[in-house]
Amino acid sequence: MNLDDSILRTIKLMLGLTDDITAYDEEIKVHINSLFTILNQLDVISDDGFRISGYDETWGQLTDRLTLAEMVKEFMYLKVRMIFDPPGSSVVSDAYNSRIAELEWRMNIQAERLAALEEKEAATP
Repeated sequence: MNLDDSILRTIKLMLGLTDDITAYDEEIKVHINSLFTILNQLDVISDDGFRISGYDETWGQLTDRLTLAEMVKEFMYLKVRMIFDPPGSSVVSDAYNSRIAELEWRMNIQAERLAALEEKEAATP
């Protein structure tokens, strides 16, 4: 993933929607924006006011933590997918929910590690 990629475009493409399909953009933006609060509560992102309004907002604006970026991308896709276009199979739904829970846990652990590393580096003269 390139940190310069558009958040909305990436999630739409993962959902199987191209740029010319705009009928669902507002709905998808609402879902994405609601996930920023969850990511903030998990300490994955620090800006609790971050929102997207279109294609201009990028992954790099959301986080400069490359080690978290791919997990954030997958988490957002799965969460939006479960709301926007849930799978018809309960087995697939359970698999998605299990992966979402794992990603939440792993992102939180990684965010804690990065924060501790940043604190240690800041304390080093």
